[in-house]
Amino acid sequence: MNIKRTIQKIKNIYHLLKAVFANLWFAFPARKIVVVGVTGTNGKTTTVQMIAKVLEATGKKVAVYSTINFKIGDKEEVNRTKFTTQSAWNIQKFIKNAVKNNCYYLVLETSSHALDQFRVWGIDYNIAVITNITREHLDYHFTMENYEKTKLKLFQITSKAWRRDAKKIGVINSDMKNFKKFIFSGMNENYVYGIDFKQRTFKNNPVWKAEEIEFKDFKSQFKVDGVSFKLDLPGRFNVENALAAVCVGVSQRIPMNKIKNKLAEVNGIPGRMEVVENNKGLNIIIDYALTPDSMEKLGEIALNFKKENKSKLIWVFGSCGERDRGKRPIMGKIVEKFADLIITTNEDPYSEDPIQIMEEIEKGIKNKKKLLRIEDRKKAIQEAIKKANKNDIILITGKGAEENMMVKKNKIPWSDKKITQNYLKKIEKK
Repeated sequence: MNIKRTIQKIKNIYHLLKAVFANLWFAFPARKIVVVGVTGTNGKTTTVQMIAKVLEATGKKVAVYSTINFKIGDKEEVNRTKFTTQSAWNIQKFIKNAVKNNCYYLVLETSSHALDQFRVWGIDYNIAVITNITREHLDYHFTMENYEKTKLKLFQITSKAWRRDAKKIGVINSDMKNFKKFIFSGMNENYVYGIDFKQRTFKNNPVWKAEEIEFKDFKSQFKVDGVSFKLDLPGRFNVENALAAVCVGVSQRIPMNKIKNKLAEVNGIPGRMEVVENNKGLNIIIDYALTPDSMEKLGEIALNFKKENKSKLIWVFGSCGERDRGKRPIMGKIVEKFADLIITTNEDPYSEDPIQIMEEIEKGIKNKKKLLRIEDRKKAIQEAIKKANKNDIILITGKGAEENMMVKKNKIPWSDKKITQNYLKKIEKK
């Protein structure tokens, strides 16, 4: 592990030099825009979209740089890469363009890899947001302690921001482990949010709580500070994501009613609890969930719906190659808790053997009677639809809105949603 980490650090010097050059070439554009950085294991992309929507209430132009999209004002394009935070050159070029187009805010999804590799060097974040920290990327960070330290870097950078004309703000999820480490004294303001945290204030920082939470028909409603919110997204984790957006909105002095109205406009995020419409009465959901924690939370939502409708749950999933192998049997164990039929399949194997990946997942599944292994992901999705009846739930997870699959070094065009839609059209014609 030490040798691998040493090699990483040497490579990171190269990334740092690239970042320094990119900042010099584009003249440190992040100093001319208010940058909101969002990091965390799960929920980053959804939280970025929510924050951007809330900030639109200021009437100022907003730019977005995320796993699923690049947006400058009303102009938007799909992120067709497999990277959350791309190279320093691409990031600085995008920020320069956002500044040129008179954007006041940039909401930047920031991965742990980008923080560790200095890809965001030179970006003076004004607002740092942490959604949560759960097991992921241990193939790179090796330990949860290292992973947490890397996430902390976003808050360290923000607390030392070069700009003096914008406040330095921290937004922290109190329901995650070790949240106190993220409250930096160098910030002008810290906002704590959560559901389970009992206190109304913490170290003189306000705690923004969601109360009277209800979930129904894959939607959510709750109250914050007496104001009722409605989300067209289900699940406790989406309530947490919304709370992070509320805190950013409050920090920018946006009235709560305006924040509420803007969040109500978030009516579906590609590849995040995305429902595929059909006339078969099936509840087909495509989601990016690829960590044990995100799969557990997704399973809980599906289980509640399953109980209410007396239906069954079919879950199609795999695991990415050349990544944290230790999480694979954990994922299998979690899915078994919720699913009536489990279909393990291929998912970005890179140079690994897809069958071996599936076998490692299946080590966590005790009841092999409800397990199917279908290596061809297209056939796996089709088989799930064949075996489903009206009101049944089909979860297709791991790729979300991605538009390609990595096999060795090749990018193969891929879309879970298009494959699902095409098969539905085919059987609807029969």
